Amino acid sequence: MTSRLFYWSLTSALAGFLFGFDTVVISGAEETIEKLWDLDKVTHGLAMSAALWGTVIGSLIGGWPTDAWGRRKTLLSIGVLYFISAVWSALANDVSAFMIARLVGGLGVGISTVVAPLYISEISPPERRGRLAAMFQFNIVFGILIAYASNALLAGIGPNSWRWMLGVEAFPAIIYTLMCFTLPESPRWLITKKNDREAGLRVLQMVAPERTPAEIDALANEIAEAATVEKQSLSSFWSAKMKTPIMLAFLVAFFNQMSGINAILYFAPRIFKEAGQSGEAALQTSVSIGIVNLIFTFAGLWLIDRLGRKTLLWIGSVGYIVSLVGCSWASWNDQYVVLAACVNIFIASHAIGQGAVIWVLISEVFPNRYRAMGQSLGSSTHWVFAALITALFPLFAEQLGMGAIFLFFCGMMVLQLIWVVTMVPETKGVPLEEMERKLGVTP
Repeated sequence: MTSRLFYWSLTSALAGFLFGFDTVVISGAEETIEKLWDLDKVTHGLAMSAALWGTVIGSLIGGWPTDAWGRRKTLLSIGVLYFISAVWSALANDVSAFMIARLVGGLGVGISTVVAPLYISEISPPERRGRLAAMFQFNIVFGILIAYASNALLAGIGPNSWRWMLGVEAFPAIIYTLMCFTLPESPRWLITKKNDREAGLRVLQMVAPERTPAEIDALANEIAEAATVEKQSLSSFWSAKMKTPIMLAFLVAFFNQMSGINAILYFAPRIFKEAGQSGEAALQTSVSIGIVNLIFTFAGLWLIDRLGRKTLLWIGSVGYIVSLVGCSWASWNDQYVVLAACVNIFIASHAIGQGAVIWVLISEVFPNRYRAMGQSLGSSTHWVFAALITALFPLFAEQLGMGAIFLFFCGMMVLQLIWVVTMVPETKGVPLEEMERKLGVTP
């Protein structure tokens, strides 16, 4: 692997760091915000999920700038949105301004889940695509860990500590934006969207310097032919021929959120407090979630091109089921130590399974001409259910209790396991153009 290929993949994957930081940093501020503005459960849920509704919009529209402006400019624009959101959230004086500021950051998150995995998959050789694309997920969990650690460090600095928790994101947003200026454009976008074959050939040669000019030229021909066989349109995307990749993208995103991962990440300090921990201790315990998430994401990153996507989903599903049964029992019996252990097993199962696979799988299963639209579909599905679960969680936790909620998530993971075993194909090591033939979507 060339050092610049790694650097380009890492830079685009840093959008995932900001994604993870932005979505989870609110966990340290949510109780203060609830008390500061005297929010009822419904308004509190809306304030907590405001960023997630932004991600829904961002993921729905993310395919348009990705195709119209190019992958590079879209990646750069994400950093600007994160910076604006961080500063605005920290300075908000009422819940309405706060929700708008968080929604702006959510736009950046939603667009990043469309363009970053797509960009990495388009510049990566097949044998390294899984590991490089999974760097996006690694950076998400690294951002989550840093957010938890940052919250714990800033918790004791005074009544405005929550503003600092939200505002520090401006610094990594600036660094990421500057790094994006060094990225080349995706060769597949240059060839298929901009019709700039020469520029596409230059990037392909930089990505794979070991290939001869003749091999690069043949690859460019294959990319162009695959994209021009059928004219891209919304009606042909929503066709019977595309049903397999559409269902794969929808279901992997649906089950990702039906595990309860965002509810646990967003409300981890509150969950631990209700189990008997003090406020600052609950924030510190939440850091363990970030550490476990990071360690097992490393494992998923190492295994994804060795064991494959399907196997990791299978392992993760079993881990989900076991850990959620334990979480449910511990919640009903007020067993804090067991609850903490089971939450961390849950996080490990997510990191090595769904967490490692989701953005890689979605970026792999669609033809070149529909990849941005397919990434947008999977991403928007993910964020619609993330927003709904986060908005409803405070109300349902109060009405039903945590034990019943964990049991519901467990039932959904049983369904996921059945889906993985019976319907999910293996995409490990398959070139993107070959994937079309494997899934039966070649025109």
